[in-house]
Amino acid sequence: MDNTGIDFENNIQDSKDFNIFTFRNFYNGGGAAIGDINNDGLADVFFTSNQSANKLYLNKGNFKFDDISEKAGFVAKPQWSTGVVMVDINHDGWLDIFVCNSGHINDGVSKENQLFINNQNLTFTESAKAYGLADNGFSTQVSFFDYDLDGDLDCFLVNNSPIPVNTLNYANKRELPAEQWPIKDFLKGGGDHLLRNDGDKFVDVTHSTGIHGSLISFGLGVTIGDVNGDHYPDVYVSNDFFERDYLYINQKNGTFKDELENWVQHTSLASMGADMGDVNNDGFPDIFTTDMLADDDYRLKTTSSFDNIDVYRLKVQSGFYQQFQQNTLQINNKNGKFLDACYYGGVAASDWSWGGLLFDADNDGLNDLYICNGINNDLTNQDFIDFFANDIVQKMVMTGKKDEVDAVIKKMPKQPLLNKAYKNEGGLKFSDKGMDWGFTQQSFSNGAAYGDLDNDGDLDMVISNVNQKAFVYKNKSREINQNNYIAISLKGTGANSFAIGSQIKVFVGDQIMSREIIPSRGFQSSIDYKTIIGLGKSAAVDSIQVIWPNRIVSTHIKPTINQVLTLEQPLKGSVFKESPKAKQTQLLTAIPSSFEKHQEDDLVDFYNERNIPRMLSKEGPKAAVADVNADGLEDVYIAGSPKHPGQLYLQNANGSFIKKRIPVFEQYADFEDVAVLFFDADKDGDKDLFVGAGGNNTQIGNRIFQHRLYINDGKGNFNIDVNAFGNNEMNIAVASAYDFDHDGDEDLFVGARSFPGNYGITPESYVYVNDGKGHFKDMAKEKNPDIAGIGMVTGAVWANIAGDASKELVIVGEWLSPKIFSFDKDHFKEIKTNLSDMQGWWQSVAVADLNADGKEDLVLGNLGENFYLHPNKEKPVKIWITDFDQNGITDKILTRSIDGKDLPVFLKRDLEEQIPLLKKQNLRHEVFAKKPVQELFSDAVIKKTLVKEFNEPASFVAYNQGNGQFQIQKMPTYLQLSCINAISCVDVNADGFTDLVMGGNNFGFPPMMGRLDASFGQVLLGDGKGNWKPQTANISGLELRGEIRDIQTLHTKNKDCLLILQNNEIPVLYSIQKAIKH
Repeated sequence: MDNTGIDFENNIQDSKDFNIFTFRNFYNGGGAAIGDINNDGLADVFFTSNQSANKLYLNKGNFKFDDISEKAGFVAKPQWSTGVVMVDINHDGWLDIFVCNSGHINDGVSKENQLFINNQNLTFTESAKAYGLADNGFSTQVSFFDYDLDGDLDCFLVNNSPIPVNTLNYANKRELPAEQWPIKDFLKGGGDHLLRNDGDKFVDVTHSTGIHGSLISFGLGVTIGDVNGDHYPDVYVSNDFFERDYLYINQKNGTFKDELENWVQHTSLASMGADMGDVNNDGFPDIFTTDMLADDDYRLKTTSSFDNIDVYRLKVQSGFYQQFQQNTLQINNKNGKFLDACYYGGVAASDWSWGGLLFDADNDGLNDLYICNGINNDLTNQDFIDFFANDIVQKMVMTGKKDEVDAVIKKMPKQPLLNKAYKNEGGLKFSDKGMDWGFTQQSFSNGAAYGDLDNDGDLDMVISNVNQKAFVYKNKSREINQNNYIAISLKGTGANSFAIGSQIKVFVGDQIMSREIIPSRGFQSSIDYKTIIGLGKSAAVDSIQVIWPNRIVSTHIKPTINQVLTLEQPLKGSVFKESPKAKQTQLLTAIPSSFEKHQEDDLVDFYNERNIPRMLSKEGPKAAVADVNADGLEDVYIAGSPKHPGQLYLQNANGSFIKKRIPVFEQYADFEDVAVLFFDADKDGDKDLFVGAGGNNTQIGNRIFQHRLYINDGKGNFNIDVNAFGNNEMNIAVASAYDFDHDGDEDLFVGARSFPGNYGITPESYVYVNDGKGHFKDMAKEKNPDIAGIGMVTGAVWANIAGDASKELVIVGEWLSPKIFSFDKDHFKEIKTNLSDMQGWWQSVAVADLNADGKEDLVLGNLGENFYLHPNKEKPVKIWITDFDQNGITDKILTRSIDGKDLPVFLKRDLEEQIPLLKKQNLRHEVFAKKPVQELFSDAVIKKTLVKEFNEPASFVAYNQGNGQFQIQKMPTYLQLSCINAISCVDVNADGFTDLVMGGNNFGFPPMMGRLDASFGQVLLGDGKGNWKPQTANISGLELRGEIRDIQTLHTKNKDCLLILQNNEIPVLYSIQKAIKH
């Protein structure tokens, strides 16, 4: 809005001695705060300024504000102000203003933070020292909260370490307090600080409470909330650069413990702002952090660079955890874990982002997302770095002159950006509504705050911009959509007059709209205390529950809506008590076992193959189950890895397993087992063992790819038949047995995963005909080249799809649609289906009659919809394969479709390392960024290129309708947050209906693509009618954080079990609790 009276501009100007080179955070901007400073019922506005006076605007109503800054005591100042919070420090019922300060590391200007006490007459008195709050570090933001529940407000302070990042060399000194670093004192003003309020005097208790006070903490954001439901406040700190974020869990004894790695699977790399809010109305707070991943491909290719695999691995090995350049939307699973759903939600990329705020912008009952974007100069513009900055900086080094600094800064590109507004569509999905909602002005925005500035029942906004007038937005959603709301204003007692830390839960049907009174949110900013909760079209609220800071609970039945409900903290009442966790009988219960840990070798495919989308060297382990010694008990073979041969475990009468040494297995200890299968190869009535090798760890021609057939003597002793198969040179994925020619012996399909060391090239798969004596001859190459060359197979099953007397062969794989083949006389014919255009990165397939109609249905595990690449039929991902530069090496270029063009996924430098000729033809990143693959190479080269397509990432259940037709049902949301690598169709709750137990995750992608880690193993309970009910971890019993590779059903003497195998982890045996129903 214009003409509001708010004319604040955060104007910053580089100078020779004070600029982006001398102060790393020069372009980070200022903060904004909303709160009623004179208790007139109208929320007022405050802005921090980096190089000028901070500003306070008094709300006069009707979106008219008076600048009362000078009168209030906010005049020109030398401090570089950053974050701001409105808080009643002296608990007199009037909001005070706390301002954080930072600035040049050695300019002599005080960096002490400031506390402006409200004099109750529109003036303020600076009093930070009197309260012990005049920290002189390099502060970004502060949050006030009662961490020890003693009734007063404590302080969590985030300081951004001033030490030059490149001097640290990824040193992990997280536990070394800043004051103990062997550096000059002026560099020691970093690290987090916890200040306890001891009677209106704040005392630093950082080191005794478990808080990291280290100089590797480049804190930019702090958000506070109760993440585990115990009604003690926890703290999330977002850190820039290489240090990981912190999640401090309140131990309820006056201390915290950083449990981030237990709760979170990965974080943003350069975490900026952070906020907590409940995005799915389950009553638990989720966490959003911002980063710098561009959502526009041109911006991505001209301003971005990603960690290479060496840097990424070094950081992980140094203890900086899994960090990726992306926003994160951490969904609370209510069982001690967060799952990042940012790519699924469509909010992973928003460019150079600062403040991210979760609030209900349209009053529909769901928290939406607003993100501030932009940086005053594009510091990471790749052409600027390549063609200008490097030359100038080099001259400065050589001459020692600083007079070139101005020239460098003036040449930096500037590109203001649109801020982002995402509407929460439910089901963890968001849609970009920024333009529709009126956010149409480009800017360099940093801090933002929301509050109901005109008391009309919806949340308005103010945004602080660099070198541009602040934005003031009036929310007109209620005039447009007529949605209902309820506003709640809490009045606390004692030293916490605004009831900070209170939790509000509004119950409407099966929805829980929850809020926590924590003013400090987003980036350097503070929101209003009056809470507006949208109700959508709901005409009534069932009840409101308030859990006050002292844990007293008050409940309000059927409150009146569309007005402000003022609630006062009761002096007495029932106190919230954690319900003792009822002993939950779980569907699956882990039981002790003697299985040894799978040990993966440390091969990195990316060293040998440039610009491939994933590694294929870590596909194990797999397992096979059969009674190998004729004692009536099922035994287990677990596939081996190099230097760790496969192992046979025999089941004892008591259900335990004992490893049996098989000498012949040890002769092949250099092989990596991937496909394993027990079947009767020689028709002698016992189970023999097929093992297909993989590992992608050498070139073709090596013995380690040979198939192995171990012949069983009927007593569980095995010897190899070296003549059972012909030569194989492929990485094998799967083996499946069935007597397809009905001659009385079991034949084999053996599916190839890949051509060793050459991702994307079509490998050779096999259909082996058994001669009845356990010797096999491939028929596919001659009779079925469509099967031999089907592609990169990941899974296969034999299933009666056609409803006749025989089973059909079902094959899935990467860059493939699911294929079904029926044997006819002397060869297989493909059955045409309505699955044929679903080109996926399918990872698994299973078969069962899931809807009790007598037909076998398919369960199809795919990559999922929560990944860096998210293609569809209109915008496919493709891989282009040929020797592009004629050097005798097959190249691959991955593209995605944008505006109808096939644009490379990887960046200019990545492709130039692989194909050097591209550099000469595309000197500038801005040139390369616009070119589809067809313009990077000649028509002649493109015509010789093999192109494969990926257009469907989701996982499905396909119900067999007959005649090749399937009713296709997408799996529930949480199943789409990761890949599905393994599937077991089994009744886990004894209701007579088949359920699905599935597992996934994949950590083998390049750093730019992140990783899939949101699967802990899932259980879907079926009702036999095609309906599925996902089970939470506390009911399913599954909480496995690794890469699940296989799930095998296993029967012991007294119980049915599932054996779940993860890469580089110990296999876990679960008993199925069939006596319970959910």
